[in-house]
Amino acid sequence: MAFLGIDLGTSGLKALLVDGEGVPVGAATRAYPVSTPRPGWSEQDPADWIAALEDAVAELRASHWEFAAIRGIGVAGQMHGATLLDAEGRVIRPCILWNDTRSHAEAARLDAMPGVRAASGNIVFPGFTAPKLEWLRAHEPEAHARVSKVLLPAAFLNHYLTGAFVADLSDSSGTSWLDVGARDWSEMLLAAGHMRRDQMPGLVEGCAVAGTLRGEIVRRWGLSSAPVVAGGAGDNAAAACGIGAVRSGRGLVSLGTSGVVLVARDAFGPAPETAVHSFCHAVPGRWFQMGVMLAATDSLNWLAGIAGRPAAELASALGEVPGRPGRVGFLPYLSGERTPHNDPHVRASFTGLDRGTGVADLTRAVLEGVAFGMRDLAEALRGAGARPEALHLVGGGAASRYWGRLLATCLGLPLTRPRDPQNGVALGAARLGMVAATGAAPEDVMTAPEAEEVFEPVAEHAAAYDDAYRAFRAAYPASS
Repeated sequence: MAFLGIDLGTSGLKALLVDGEGVPVGAATRAYPVSTPRPGWSEQDPADWIAALEDAVAELRASHWEFAAIRGIGVAGQMHGATLLDAEGRVIRPCILWNDTRSHAEAARLDAMPGVRAASGNIVFPGFTAPKLEWLRAHEPEAHARVSKVLLPAAFLNHYLTGAFVADLSDSSGTSWLDVGARDWSEMLLAAGHMRRDQMPGLVEGCAVAGTLRGEIVRRWGLSSAPVVAGGAGDNAAAACGIGAVRSGRGLVSLGTSGVVLVARDAFGPAPETAVHSFCHAVPGRWFQMGVMLAATDSLNWLAGIAGRPAAELASALGEVPGRPGRVGFLPYLSGERTPHNDPHVRASFTGLDRGTGVADLTRAVLEGVAFGMRDLAEALRGAGARPEALHLVGGGAASRYWGRLLATCLGLPLTRPRDPQNGVALGAARLGMVAATGAAPEDVMTAPEAEEVFEPVAEHAAAYDDAYRAFRAAYPASS
């Protein structure tokens, strides 16, 4: 038998095929665009997700005989996006994405309502789903009136696969409509956002069965039988499943478009005042806390676009071992910031520029600024009671040894890079599909993958980076 994990990301989709032991045997990726019709807006056409999936599947089917034996499918997706369907199941408008900040006023109003933080366990951030619908109600009332179902990106793809309206609890935790402690929709939170329970999908655990693949797709994909489709997960919960972070204290540092520090918890322990996210995990009876920065590798990609050189080339030019902090500083707030500032208006800046500043100085500053932003996340998690014990480094940025060692130094913790650090989300999704199809215990399936390298802190420069981090923290108000 085989299993399929789907990572529905911001810039593209990855389909990962694993065998009956959970070992990857093939992968296919497809890119799609993000639309920014106005500053601060970020949208995608859900039809692009379906086209990318079908194209990736066609490649896997043509190149891997194991594809026909798929028994379980898991979908993990970029969180918070508002995909809106009418009563006939048609998409009403482009999906408003997680990094869209247009609803900052609506988010602040919801967040200030009595009982909202207590019910959800979280701040209402501008990127969350509920404020997007409040913005729609105020600015596109005709579209709002047509909304029959609100689906997150992964739930939309699950609907395409199964025909059912089902979402998992980890992804739904980022809507500001879920009672995260009770693992159910909150009538109070729905009412606060002028929504109804019938507009929400049904809820299942991420490793539970959400449905079976539609017959039409079974035939088109050439499968021998109809596989089950798991509830799935938000991308970070899936990444945690992919690296075995389901027990308390285990976690990850994700260097993707956004940056994440995540730690699993055995109990729900919200601390919204820290701007830390407290969400349901993708397995029953578990939660996780995470801090999120909005522009991690996105910051390096931005600089690469200006410099006219590939991001990997810029990073590799710095070597593999960081020296002392550079003289140029960078505040990585290209799209505002979540943890710890919850500030959609703050913007990025360089400091310390002079006539001798070159591209390497700017690159070093960007990598350091992101690393200091990740330390902000770790400090916020510690303030919320999380105690990281074992952290894996995943995401596209994990390919840089320089960045990995820099992060380990700034965090004061060793970071383990798995052999396939960019497969974490898709592998976690495949593992959810495996548990749903076989009934195996999640802890038996979601184990730590083989380590490729462990990045240790550069001890001789630790004190210098502590000083540079304090300067980074002091510079924040000047950027607001």
